[in-house]
Amino acid sequence: MMIKQWVRASMAALAVAMALYCGAAAAHGRVAMEEDTCMRRLGDNSMVHLSAYQPQHEPGDQYCTEIPKEGDTFLVVDLVDQALRDIPIALRVVRGTSEVDDETVTYLHPASHPDGVIRGETTLDQGVYTVFITGDSVPPVRYEYPLRVKMVNYGNLLRASIKPLIIVLLLTFIAYKVASSKRTREWWATRRGR
Repeated sequence: MMIKQWVRASMAALAVAMALYCGAAAAHGRVAMEEDTCMRRLGDNSMVHLSAYQPQHEPGDQYCTEIPKEGDTFLVVDLVDQALRDIPIALRVVRGTSEVDDETVTYLHPASHPDGVIRGETTLDQGVYTVFITGDSVPPVRYEYPLRVKMVNYGNLLRASIKPLIIVLLLTFIAYKVASSKRTREWWATRRGR
């Protein structure tokens, strides 16, 4: 009887831990440049950073490649490398993965961006998209960002749930060992005898 209660409590704790942990991992937030999955590097110096916003859903959250909901999405590309600010840079969003063969949903013509920021807006439905950032220079500049809109990434979900699952299983095992120990049985026997 007590073991069943421990198992139920452990499963409830696992569900709460997974919900909190996965929710915290949804937005990309503030991390070091070297660890930021939204940073793209070309060669040694040329870097860009993509942020996506959906203020109509979550005003304070920023995303990168995993967009949680459909709808209006603001894209902000930071041209980290100073040299990129002086050349014409274009931004294209396609539904799919091919810049040539798939449908273009948003296109910003090549332009210089002295402030180092490219701003664009697009409407995204559920599915896979790709953001292409290209620049006319020698050598040519080209960055790609795959976007997944309103799609569950089961690999990330599994990786995020492993640590809480191990903790809950370990706590369940310890609780089982304590509950099944001779001292605990003797303690319960004396409590029932009163």
